[in-house]
Amino acid sequence: MQFKPSLGLSVSLITIALASLWLGNWQLEREEEKRLLFDQFEHAPLLSIEQALQQGNRFARVQAYGHFDGTRHILLDNKILNGRAGVHVLTPFVLSNGSTIMVNRGWLPLPPDRRHLPPVPTDSLPRTINGILKQPSTDGPRLGKPDELVTDQWPQLVTYLDLETVGEALGTTLPPWIIQLDPDDAGGFKGRQWKAAVMGPEVHAAYAFQWFALSLATIIIWLTLGIRRAQQIDSSD
Repeated sequence: MQFKPSLGLSVSLITIALASLWLGNWQLEREEEKRLLFDQFEHAPLLSIEQALQQGNRFARVQAYGHFDGTRHILLDNKILNGRAGVHVLTPFVLSNGSTIMVNRGWLPLPPDRRHLPPVPTDSLPRTINGILKQPSTDGPRLGKPDELVTDQWPQLVTYLDLETVGEALGTTLPPWIIQLDPDDAGGFKGRQWKAAVMGPEVHAAYAFQWFALSLATIIIWLTLGIRRAQQIDSSD
C-alpha cells in the first residue's frame, strides 16, 4: 500500500493534529489544577476571620462577629440561577474590631427594568456569621473602566466587583477578600451552593478527550487522503 500525501495537505493536517494534541495536554494540566483546587476547597480549615485574613487562607471556613450595614449594598450583575437573570448581593459586614469586609449573601432576581433594583431586606443587629473566605472572581477579561460608584445612592449595580472602588464609595479600606455566606444562614438569599470554581475538573477532562479525538481524526484523514492520492497517481500512470 503506497502513501503519497500532498505537501500542502500534510502541513495543514499535521499542524492541526499537533495543535489539538497540545490543547488536549493543556486541558489535562487544567484538570489537575482544578482537582487540587477542589481538594483545597473540600479540606479547608475552620478559622476565625482574623486568622484567615492574616494567613490569606483561601476557602477557609470562617466565623465572624459584627453587624451588616443595613442600607449600602452592591449588586453584582449577570448572575444566572435556574435560567433567570439576577444579581449577587454583597453587603458590608462591620467586624467587632471596626474593620469591614464584603459578604456575598446570594442571589436575587433582577427585574427587566433595571432602573428599579430589588429591595435587599437587611437588619443591622449584632450577629455571628459563618462562611467561606474567597478572593473575588475576575469573571474573565474586563472591558472598560470599573463601574463608577457614588456615596449617596444605594443599592448600586455593578458589572464586576472591584473592591478598591467599592471601598472608596463606602469610605473605608476593604481587604482583597469576601465572605461567601453559609447556606444555612438566615441572613442570605438563594443560590448559595458555593463551589471552588464554576468549571469542575471533569469538564477539562471532557475537553481533553475532544481535542485528542480531533488529533486522531486528523491523522486518520491525512493517512486516508494520502493513500487515495497514491492510488489515483498509480491509476493514471
